[in-house]
Amino acid sequence: MNNFTKRILSGSVYVSVLVFSILYSKITFLSLFFILMLFCLYEFMKIIKLNSIFPYVIAILAYIFGNILNVEDIPSRIIFQYVGIILFLTIFCSFAWILLAKKEEIVSHLGKIFLSVIYIVIPFVLMAQIPFLNNDFSYASNVILGVFILIWSSDTFAYIIGKNFGKIKLLKRISPNKTVEGFIGGMVASLITSYLLAHYFTILSLKHWIVIALLVGIFGVLGDLIESMFKRQAGIKDSSNLIPGHGGFLDRFDSVIFAAPFIFIYLQIV
Repeated sequence: MNNFTKRILSGSVYVSVLVFSILYSKITFLSLFFILMLFCLYEFMKIIKLNSIFPYVIAILAYIFGNILNVEDIPSRIIFQYVGIILFLTIFCSFAWILLAKKEEIVSHLGKIFLSVIYIVIPFVLMAQIPFLNNDFSYASNVILGVFILIWSSDTFAYIIGKNFGKIKLLKRISPNKTVEGFIGGMVASLITSYLLAHYFTILSLKHWIVIALLVGIFGVLGDLIESMFKRQAGIKDSSNLIPGHGGFLDRFDSVIFAAPFIFIYLQIV
């Protein structure tokens, strides 16, 4: 089986599982994204050469307690109290463990732990909240599915336009293949897709889909560049080889990881 066939098959499986999990129920959605968060965290920790259990502990606690309101009817005040206490104890224990383990580069080690939490864990926790940001806090699968459709359309057309017409490098020292023409092509494709989404996914108006498309087009590219920066410093091409022909899960989620917090903030405001 050649690389192109592997890429098509693995990509089809990846998209099918993702779409099915989003559309089937909120439980399958939350469960899949919990697993994806752990995979992305694993890959990122390998990239930055971090060997620690604490990012996983913080990720599991933050995701479970951050989303339990979406599964069970529990007063938010109680949940946030527990989340605050658990995260504080986890961070305190990480400090104590590093001191007892006599780590030579304490600041560097702690910095990598917090970077892992900020870069991977927090975006995934916020991403999982996006379908519930509506008037009655019910699960709206079309919202998060629409975000991924925007990401896919932007990435696809950015690649096609950049490969065939790209001449001006966007940020050559980090990602020599990315071009200004590709960025513009991805942005235009995202805006056109937002117009189509507004007609089929009517839970959000055209105005809101356009704003989300702009957030995806801008911050999605930044997310891609940031991951490229980490990989370049680590001297690797892909975050892993877990998805044949596509690299790792972090390679597939780098755009949405960076765009999700801004989409969350926007939907929280409106």
